[in-house]
Amino acid sequence: MSTHTESGTWKLRHRVRVSGGEVATDVFGQGSPVILIHGTPASSFLWREVVPILAREHAVHVWDLLGYGDSQPAPGVVPSIDLQARTLAELVRHWDLGAPALVGHDIGGAAALRAHLVHGVPVRRLALLDAAVLGAWLTPFTHHMRTHAGVYRTMPAHVFADIIRPRLHTATHRPMPEAVASAYLAPWDGAAGQQRWIDQVEGVSDDETRDIEARLHEITVPAHVLWGGNDEWLPPATAARLAAAIPGAGLTMIPDAGHFLPEDSPYDTAQALLRFLD
Repeated sequence: MSTHTESGTWKLRHRVRVSGGEVATDVFGQGSPVILIHGTPASSFLWREVVPILAREHAVHVWDLLGYGDSQPAPGVVPSIDLQARTLAELVRHWDLGAPALVGHDIGGAAALRAHLVHGVPVRRLALLDAAVLGAWLTPFTHHMRTHAGVYRTMPAHVFADIIRPRLHTATHRPMPEAVASAYLAPWDGAAGQQRWIDQVEGVSDDETRDIEARLHEITVPAHVLWGGNDEWLPPATAARLAAAIPGAGLTMIPDAGHFLPEDSPYDTAQALLRFLD
């Protein structure tokens, strides 16, 4: 596991064929199973500093969502939130995990909820980090890209890169080192990466969370909401609303952290998760 973090590299070792394409996966540690589900525009790289801490006590499963990181959707497959939820259901069966704990960030939180509430995935515990669930959660930046997707698809790749790099830097409250930003941006590099980015922008919509928002009261497993106190993408006030909508849910606000909570505060995030999972 140390080769994935101490060297500064992060590479998932396994590939799983699913109905929507091929998923990059890995597992670390032993114990009760936990699945970490990243959001957009990240990859499992988001969890690299959290994984070693959780893996001391749990079997930690990580994967790149289809269309993100090293996971590839099949031709013509739209990387929607529902696709990720269905893929998660397939992975739970593939790994034969029974009722794992799910930890979802951003649209990964929506995918976790959708897998549980819509696709019937049994879960032991449910943690939602800066989750894209309530109301019209699409940021103005993403909404503009969706509205003018054709323009963004056809602009020169270097111009597109100049747009998304500064945008990524707003995902954290603490300054993001350029090497880290480059690792996040690597899957979106060049003309192919540009098209891939727009594919995922067009693939996600807050329409896909309205039905699960209406069913949050049905959740009966222990749930916890974690949020960055300086999230510029999804307002921190949303955290209390989300926790209040889930029966018995706890709430942890982590100060001096932005939307990419596991990037800004990996130790505090991991410790909060350990307290909840145990």
